[in-house]
Amino acid sequence: MSNETISHEGVVTRITDDELEIKILAQSACAACHAKSACTMSEMTEKSLILPRPEGQEFHLSQKVNVNMGVGQGNKAAVLAYVIPIILLLAVLFVMLGLGLNEGIAALISVIALVPYYIFLYRHRDKLKKQFVYKITTIDE
Repeated sequence: MSNETISHEGVVTRITDDELEIKILAQSACAACHAKSACTMSEMTEKSLILPRPEGQEFHLSQKVNVNMGVGQGNKAAVLAYVIPIILLLAVLFVMLGLGLNEGIAALISVIALVPYYIFLYRHRDKLKKQFVYKITTIDE
């Protein structure tokens, strides 16, 4: 098993008894490119993570932290968020086209077919949260 991790630097923006809200700056690979000022493709977005508060650690507002997750967990998240939905969408689309439906109707049905999948993910979100383990470490300034 690999010890590789995905790490993002963030800032603590909210603290409760059992959760931390951390804002991270997510950037695409081209956001760090030296030519990004001449290119309209670069992308940087601020994301907010709400994570379970680690026991035995003290945090304060505006504190800089690193949020780490195993690469395998990141891959699992990508499969759940992107791979399964696109496979489902394409499978339904091809079946509908195979049944002789109009392309527009087939596309609409394919998109609607994603609704039960996302409802399933939403209803099982608590179980899924337990499968994703984050390690939060403070950054010494």
